[in-house]
Amino acid sequence: MSDTGPLDVKSDTPIKDVSEKQREARYLARMKRKKEVIDESIARADNDRGVCLVLTGNGKGKSSSAFGMVARALGHGMQAGVVQFIKGAFSTGEEAFFRRFPEVQYFVMGEGFTWETQDKERDIAAATKAWAQSEAFLNDESIGLVVLDELNIALKYKYVDLQAVIKAVESRPVDQHVVITGRGAPQALIDIADTVTEMQVVKHAYQAGIKAQKGVEL
Repeated sequence: MSDTGPLDVKSDTPIKDVSEKQREARYLARMKRKKEVIDESIARADNDRGVCLVLTGNGKGKSSSAFGMVARALGHGMQAGVVQFIKGAFSTGEEAFFRRFPEVQYFVMGEGFTWETQDKERDIAAATKAWAQSEAFLNDESIGLVVLDELNIALKYKYVDLQAVIKAVESRPVDQHVVITGRGAPQALIDIADTVTEMQVVKHAYQAGIKAQKGVEL
């Protein structure tokens, strides 16, 4: 018997070594097949055009994801247009940061959350102005990425007409990307989107009495 264990009679190789070689061979075979499947999938995705993304759900991360895409767009030398619905009563870190870049046109509705204004007509007027700016961005071929942050909330309260949004999104420049965020995305908007992500809550610091933090929520 070998010092390392019993031998494979055909090769005089310790059985332990044969097992490791077999595991490595199986791993390499799996990775080869996985690469083939991924390569085939990439080859089939030959439609090169702008996409519409909807980020919804009750979990944290919708706006954070959208602004991450703004950073990516800047990295590729693209122009971006941002409209923040509902938010605006206080300054956020993303606004302070992205306003530094001339490549980003930034518009904030400026009225804050509807429960703070307590004035529906005022909210509708502010949202109407924000939507007018959104339409301008969606008609501008020089803008590669448009972020309509919390638009879903404005749609929920009917501050903005859903059919007008769908028409503008579907008729935007062919290479332009648009990201729409906010809880409660309407089904009609989900239907026309290319990518839809629903954020789910597992835990949130607010539930433990921790207030919104700069760099995380603000």
